[in-house]
Amino acid sequence: MDLSGRLRLGFAKHTGRSSRGNARAFVHTAFNHDFSRFALSAEEDRQAIETLGGVLEGSERPLLVTSGVAFLPNGRTATEEDRPSAPSDNFPRASEAVAETLARRGVRASAVRLPPSVHGEGDHGFVPRLISIAREKGVSAYVGDGLNRWPAVHRFDAARAFRLALERGAIDGPYHAIAEEGVPFKAIAEVIGSRLGLPVVAKSHDEAAAHFGRFGMFIGADLPTSSARTRAMLDWAPTGPDLLTDIDQPGYYAHR
Repeated sequence: MDLSGRLRLGFAKHTGRSSRGNARAFVHTAFNHDFSRFALSAEEDRQAIETLGGVLEGSERPLLVTSGVAFLPNGRTATEEDRPSAPSDNFPRASEAVAETLARRGVRASAVRLPPSVHGEGDHGFVPRLISIAREKGVSAYVGDGLNRWPAVHRFDAARAFRLALERGAIDGPYHAIAEEGVPFKAIAEVIGSRLGLPVVAKSHDEAAAHFGRFGMFIGADLPTSSARTRAMLDWAPTGPDLLTDIDQPGYYAHR
């Protein structure tokens, strides 16, 4: 079961005649990460969040939506106080912006921001994509000097952050489900290369798009992110394995 399955506390389907259901809280973690249709995925996400908000409007039941840290300021340590970039043609995802609009309408809506890697058994996210690309290309690559940083969290720690945020009523967000503030991307590439027996090579920023495809827009991003406010507010203390230890396990390389 993936993260969304573990977090699904309620589901509302808008039919025009449906009731508000019996769920006490709602968590929206779904997003289609097919970057060839990113704009369409962002629009589907917006509609899903607005539908959930419409079901919850006028009630006290909380709604948590999933956002990310890739749209926060790059190159310095981002915090919960930082605001994401406004949706644009290049980055059309509007999950957090829609949640803020719902909150202004009185819905108890907020966002949990996740790092690029929510790792652990059942991971189908960014690291498995990197593994697939390395197998396809015959090298495990990084961009530039590879010192750009990716934050990370184990999936069970992320799930606990969602639960604690719900127990708080989904107020005072956004929350950062971030266990490691920033893992050098080169270190990630080195683990993958070692596991696959492939050379680890540097790619220039110009080469990144050709090597990584549409995924390349994220590869060279420097995304160090703090979760100090979230930890203090929710009394959240991650306990799962770190990213490099986790992706150095055989399960990440089986049947991919």
